Amino acid sequence: MRILLISGIVFVHVPHDPQTSPFIGANGFFDWLRVFLGDSLFRIGVPCLSVISGYLLFQRGWSGFDYSKTLRSKARTVLIPFLLWNGGLFVAVFAAQRMGVGAGYFPDLWNDSPRELLSYGLATEDLPINLPLYFLRDLVVCIILSPILAFLVRRYPAPTLGVLFFVAILPEVTLGIVLKKTILFSFTLGIFLALNRQDLKAFDRFAGVGSAAALAAAALLSVVQYQTGPDFPWAVDLARNTLSILGVGGFWLMSAFLIRPWIGRRLAATGSLSFWIFCAHYPLLVVMWMVWNRLAGDEFYLLFYFGAALASFIILALSNRLVSRTMPAIYEVLTGSRGRKAKLAAAAKSHSSAGLSRPGEPAMTQQQR
Repeated sequence: MRILLISGIVFVHVPHDPQTSPFIGANGFFDWLRVFLGDSLFRIGVPCLSVISGYLLFQRGWSGFDYSKTLRSKARTVLIPFLLWNGGLFVAVFAAQRMGVGAGYFPDLWNDSPRELLSYGLATEDLPINLPLYFLRDLVVCIILSPILAFLVRRYPAPTLGVLFFVAILPEVTLGIVLKKTILFSFTLGIFLALNRQDLKAFDRFAGVGSAAALAAAALLSVVQYQTGPDFPWAVDLARNTLSILGVGGFWLMSAFLIRPWIGRRLAATGSLSFWIFCAHYPLLVVMWMVWNRLAGDEFYLLFYFGAALASFIILALSNRLVSRTMPAIYEVLTGSRGRKAKLAAAAKSHSSAGLSRPGEPAMTQQQR
């Protein structure tokens, strides 16, 4: 699910300017496709990732949750990567703008107030300079609040989820503690599913209907968005927020189909690659946009749109492999030790398939291992 969702998020962040906005409709079907991918379907990505995060945090139940251990672990796997990736881009943009490079593509750091600089560097009040990393910032907040959220969803599940749901979808309601309201609800929903030991695979029998419904809803919403954007009416914003949450179920059901073929199982085993793509894709896309504007301007934007997305996947996959092999210690820090976890999981799987028993001894069961 992670690699699918994060690959989709890449399409959300492909840059454009007012002259190449999909809402102008200069390219007909292809502009609608851009709205479908970037403003409708893959807007479900972050809420879905939030549900997964909340679920995994409490997958051992309330009794197996150690708050202090969790905070130490998530500082390494979430907070430090956020600070490094966002801080690294902040410093790079700061230096580049001093030399007159990158003006208009990133915030003007040399003329911003200290308060604005703090937000760009740490996402204190607004989006960070590495824009997609707002998810990691909000995830840290949700993890800090997790005992409170778990208590509320155990004692008062319906009121808790109901209030958070309506707060998440209503356009005019704001929350100061998170930058994206849908994350708080989705994370809490994941906690609820974990604490109640929901068998999520039991819903796979509805995979066909659920997947078709999610795709149809996203397509219908994108038609309305295409006609009314980029400044959506209140009702369209409401529908957009609602689909980003309810669509999580549709994406989960799609995974029942996508995991069956060989390529699906291979993608599911990519491990830390998805995190690498998530953290690095935005600055890479902006740099490619800067180069493209120097070479072609607004000409052939569709070539840039699809070419930049494809080039991002190739460059990030190659750089992920290169850095993980040549600088493993740095790679582990940048990916929050996800690379090491992937190697350990692969080794465990290899040992399991090969068998750990000595000649003449019965093989150990999975439970004994």
